[in-house]
Amino acid sequence: MPEIDDSRLVSERDLSTELDLAVQVAREAGLIVNTFYVGAAEVEYKAPDEPVTEADRSANQHIVTRLREAFPEDGILSEEAKDDLTRLEKERVWIVDPLDGTKEFIARNGEFAVMIGLAIRGRPVLGVIHQPATGLLYTGVVGQGAYLYEADERISLHVSRKADPREMILVSSRSHRRRIMDEIRTALGIRRETVTGSVGLKVGHIVRRLADVYIHPSPGCKEWDLCAPEAVVRAAGGIMTDCWGNTLVYNQRDVRAHNGLIASNGTVHDRIVETVVQVVEAAGYNQDDGFW
Repeated sequence: MPEIDDSRLVSERDLSTELDLAVQVAREAGLIVNTFYVGAAEVEYKAPDEPVTEADRSANQHIVTRLREAFPEDGILSEEAKDDLTRLEKERVWIVDPLDGTKEFIARNGEFAVMIGLAIRGRPVLGVIHQPATGLLYTGVVGQGAYLYEADERISLHVSRKADPREMILVSSRSHRRRIMDEIRTALGIRRETVTGSVGLKVGHIVRRLADVYIHPSPGCKEWDLCAPEAVVRAAGGIMTDCWGNTLVYNQRDVRAHNGLIASNGTVHDRIVETVVQVVEAAGYNQDDGFW
């Protein structure tokens, strides 16, 4: 599938109001999450491998309320809010994960994030990723740049220019790494790997040049896991696709990313996709059925 020029979606749009509010709301939600993080949060399970806590629900309620007040005409898709599908009629949709990395939150390792993304006509154009445990906050508007806010400092973000997979650092999931990743890593010749929780924080590693590529050959991610991270990595000069190199499209009826994802600095993304496809198809997966 040919790449879409995301910059055209925002080139004539001033999204400063949206970005400022998303940053403010993400920080507010981070304070809510931290209240539970330093105290106690009851854990329930939506499914055997899908925990949810009071922190998820409280942060979700705050974010959704604030977005609806500010942008009543926009649609909202959030992990912890009931999806009535009215968003499918909207051109602009806020896509929210109030606590990405709930397992890491429960483990008290700090590797979780509040993520707020905005998609216009199915493409991510704006993303905010906030790590409450450290205070780090990433922003990105596609075509307009990405930034890291640390204390009172604003740092411009750009992905690395490494073009040899053997020199790249792979960032992997602490909680969801599949065995097939060992085969993919060997096929690419990648020698160094780091791990962290939250898709947003993995992308944070890429835009801070602490890593160069993230590969997730699994159907576990949903739109709220990907919208803000894709906006940030693209704003920093990188790229995100599914494992077969297809453009990710948002605000779909089925929100699951059945074909996994690859995020990279973009220099040899096609080559990485080609290698991943060879490995996963040899293992019996295909583009039509995905990883399911």
